[in-house]
Order: sequence, then structure tokens, then C-alpha cells
Amino acid sequence: MIRNVCAILLLCTCASAGAGKAVLPPIEKGKTWRLVWQDEFKGKKVDESKWEVIGDSPRRDGFWVKEDAYLDGKGHLILRTKKDDARFTCGAVRTRGKFEHRFGYWEARCKFPKQPGHWPAFWLFPTVGVPDTSDEGRAGTEIDVMEKAWLSSKIQHALHWNGYAEHHKSASHEVRRNGFNKGFHTFGIWWKQDEYIFYVDGKETWRTAAGGVCQVPVYAKLTEEIGTWAGKIGAAKLPDEFVVDYVRVYDVE
Repeated sequence: MIRNVCAILLLCTCASAGAGKAVLPPIEKGKTWRLVWQDEFKGKKVDESKWEVIGDSPRRDGFWVKEDAYLDGKGHLILRTKKDDARFTCGAVRTRGKFEHRFGYWEARCKFPKQPGHWPAFWLFPTVGVPDTSDEGRAGTEIDVMEKAWLSSKIQHALHWNGYAEHHKSASHEVRRNGFNKGFHTFGIWWKQDEYIFYVDGKETWRTAAGGVCQVPVYAKLTEEIGTWAGKIGAAKLPDEFVVDYVRVYDVE
């Protein structure tokens, strides 16, 4: 009983810290969601007990640099993309070595950048990497909860397994919805032992077990990437920003 009360209090606190009430997937009677990790991005600096700020590191057609990942003092993480003399740079953070977990419901609330040539993503990456083995995705799968490489109103969910070379395999699903380019939206995944269920703004968008469901711990990543998949960065009016309101992780008990 005490544990259930604590879970309810955590959910109420979680809902009031961000905008709006938390909308979690329905679960079987007698079970409850328990908040196991969160960052509401309060304060003036990125909490380095929770996040590694990546940089200075080459990445695709640009660089990840630490100065492009920061808090705005209004409860948001900002991942900025900018031109820095002759190079283009952007921000990225990850929970590697700080929070690594298996299964559960993972969700981020964010607002998208508006310029071409770069894209935001919320993804989960195995601590062991993505090995090329006979066990396929069960041994480690890159789980892209959300990536948006288009200025049109759509996002993509994706899975990658069997390494990144000749045996690489993937599955993906696009979600088109009016309004993605305005305001904040939530993107989540309920990672079960035998299935992935993806959600956008609290509604199920894709259900799959492609590759065999990952069985190893992962860490969370919030990133900006610079590359031609998103168009020409030279045409962008920079700086541009990917804004994240919160990241929350829950387990079923």
C-alpha cells in the first residue's frame, strides 16, 4: 500500500513538473506505473549526474560540441545547431554510465527545430552496442523513438540491429500528423520483453517485434545531427534549436 501511494505521488509530481498530465499506456488491473528516472531540466546547468554532454566530436557532416547543449533556465534542454566559422556544430547528450535500464516506458516531450540540413532525435542505445550476432536484435537494438529529418509534418520510429555493416537490418514506421511543426509533442515507447509499442501524444502509433526484441540495458540519447538526409545545411538560417521539456522513464509493478 505504501509503495502504491509513493507511485501515485511520483506521478502527480511528474505531471505538475511538465506541462499537462502524464498520459501513460493502459496496464492490467492490479499493476501500476512507477517513475524510475526523470529529468525536468530545471535549473541553470545540465545535470551531469544524469547526462553526459558530448563533444568536441566529429559527427556526420558536422560536430557535436558541448556549448550547444544547455538549459534555458525555463525548464528546457536546448540542443542548438549553429555555424562556427568554417564548420557546423550541434548539441547532444546521453545517459551512458549514468542511467542504463531494460524495458519500461520511455517518454520525451519536445519541440522541433525549423530549418533544413539537421534533425533531432530521441533514441535508446544498448550499452553493449549493436552487435552482429546470430541472436539478432535480442543482443542489442538501436531504438529510435523519434527522429525528424523533414520540414514536413512527419516523424519516424526506427529499429536497427545486426551491426551497421553488411548484415545490418532495420525496420521503421512513419507518422504523419498535422501540427508536428508547432508547439510541444510527446514521443514514447513501451518496451516490453516481447514487443515494442510506440506512442505519439499519448496515442499508439506502431507495434512491432522486428528483429527480436532487445534484451539488454540501454541508455537514452537526445541529439541533433547535421547531414543531407535533412536537406542542405547551407540553406538553413542558424542558429536553430531542438527544445526538450522532459524525459521520463517508468516501470510496471
